[in-house]
Amino acid sequence: MRLPPPERLLLARLRGGIDRVDDGLIVLLAARRRLVRAVATLKPRAGVPPRDLPRERQVRLRTQTLARRLDLPALTAERLLDLAIVDACRQQGMAIDLDQGGPMAAPAMMAPIMPNLSAPQPIAPRLLRLLPPPRRLSPLLHLLPARWQHALLERAMARVLAAPLQEGALDFMRGRRLGIEVSDLRLGWVLELRDGRLCVGDGAAEASVRGSATDLLLLASRLEDADTLFFQRRLELTGDTELGLTARNMLERLPWESIPLGLRIALNRGARFARAARAAHRGEAV
Repeated sequence: MRLPPPERLLLARLRGGIDRVDDGLIVLLAARRRLVRAVATLKPRAGVPPRDLPRERQVRLRTQTLARRLDLPALTAERLLDLAIVDACRQQGMAIDLDQGGPMAAPAMMAPIMPNLSAPQPIAPRLLRLLPPPRRLSPLLHLLPARWQHALLERAMARVLAAPLQEGALDFMRGRRLGIEVSDLRLGWVLELRDGRLCVGDGAAEASVRGSATDLLLLASRLEDADTLFFQRRLELTGDTELGLTARNMLERLPWESIPLGLRIALNRGARFARAARAAHRGEAV
């Protein structure tokens, strides 16, 4: 009797391990639901509101801290926690807006993960097709003086990356130059770390991330993860791969809640709008 090659045996064992972990996740979720049920009965007696926002913020902060310690992508941890919170709210007869963090009138059903109940109603594709694609806007953007572009970009980066800059998470950029290229807008910038802040420089980039305006916006808004975009070749990394991957991993671990709420909402809605407009031009369903 021929034995399977060692690789197949190892693959079967690893898949068996994944199956056991999946089973454990279901068991843990069922145990969490029982605890939530008990908490829901105690809240009125203790004078605690049905949705305790300070408690939820503590849970999110603890989850992100643990995710960073275990080198788990922040987006994966955030989505898993969002699923648990939505399920707990459904148990207690509440609805939740994960973007705004406030209670809403409870609908009959809720989206299973990452609902965006605060988003505006989708625009008809026929109207979106009337909008010019990003490449048509490129000549207009090039009329904007470079110093204005640089100032706007530096101000946006200072707001989005305030926490990592303060914590020293971007120290790997000291003396290095990272390029960002927006292919359809024909725009590009080289980023450097100077005096504790990211600035737009003039030298040649050691590594560059290249993609369309829509895909870069989807990455910035966390609507799509970097692995998917790079795997589908919608984003390209050239030059010093180690520098580019370090920057990408830092952005994936960036706590989403550290970004100002108004900016999060603007990124989310802007990315959804850009994705819908691109799909309308291509005749695709969003």
